[in-house]
Amino acid sequence: MSGEPRRALLASPTDDAQEAEKVLRERRDWVPLEEADLVVALGGDGFMLQTLHAMLEARRILPVFGMNLGTVGFLMNEWRAKGLDQRIDRAKRFDVLPLRMEAETVDGRRISLPAINEVSLLRETRQTAKLEVSLNGRVVMPELVCDGILLATPAGSTAYNFSAQGPILPLGSGLMALTPISPFRPRRWRGAVLPESAKVGFKVLEAVKRPVSAVADQREVRDVVSIDIAIDRVDKLTLLFDPEHALDDRITMEQFAV
Repeated sequence: MSGEPRRALLASPTDDAQEAEKVLRERRDWVPLEEADLVVALGGDGFMLQTLHAMLEARRILPVFGMNLGTVGFLMNEWRAKGLDQRIDRAKRFDVLPLRMEAETVDGRRISLPAINEVSLLRETRQTAKLEVSLNGRVVMPELVCDGILLATPAGSTAYNFSAQGPILPLGSGLMALTPISPFRPRRWRGAVLPESAKVGFKVLEAVKRPVSAVADQREVRDVVSIDIAIDRVDKLTLLFDPEHALDDRITMEQFAV
């Protein structure tokens, strides 16, 4: 087809994904990732996040059509080798804005990491964490005693956030979910729904005595003293889905799952 996008094929190291990769490589020509206009990713949600993070680090972001050969596959389409070209041509595009975490550690290091699903703060020892929570530079909670807290995007709201009793956010809602993890004090606080324009800050109180780690999706920074998080509007990601199995519909239907 004239003008057809050049496609790269990536697969997770699992046996199923590697076998699927062999099947697809026999059916059409593929190009190296650095020459591609579009990526087909084979694996589970973890591999999809890994692929997207690699693009963010390389500063070369391409649309991704994923097919599930993992466990959950919430961010993936159904695996089918037949009709792949037609599926990609018909695919519905979804733009996902990642979070950007700026963390400072006890020893003074400053680390910046993206997060597509969520940024979570977690206690490192048996001692509960003590956190000061701020919103747009204003302290809104002087002391939260908890096992941790997380800030989730709509794309990540059905993952760790939902397991921590946080709300499911529709894709395109322009919202973020701020959800405590096992809050002890204030005992009745169950979190907040924030506009995606919000800038959220955390200060770790008694950081040496009560150490806390910050995790951006799968990447951990230990012994943090402060964390600032905001939506990254520069590095917009694009996921491609079959129209009948699109991400926005999946997120909506998760509210009715039993």
